[in-house]
Amino acid sequence: MTTAKFLFSDDTVISFELSGHSDAGEEGTDIVCSAISSAVYMAANTIIEVLKLNPKTVVRDGYLKVKMTCEDARKSKVITDGLYLHLCELQNQYPDNLKLERGVFDA
Repeated sequence: MTTAKFLFSDDTVISFELSGHSDAGEEGTDIVCSAISSAVYMAANTIIEVLKLNPKTVVRDGYLKVKMTCEDARKSKVITDGLYLHLCELQNQYPDNLKLERGVFDA
């Protein structure tokens, strides 16, 4: 199962972290993994390459984390809101393969 953790400050995502594999099919043909990966990489790449922000990122097999300052999080809010909504819908469709967790940032 893939776990997606979103950390919020008020109503703004300041970090998102995904780990694990969805196990919905064979590697290379897993449509749930493809949907999750595509959405997450689109969001991360847009934040970095289009908005020109510099979040702390960690990427390795089966793991991705993007952590932003509060200011950068506000600048990328529409992107992270869209990612969160998209992954919520995927979780509704594939509850055995994707789990979302929502936390609150204490400054």
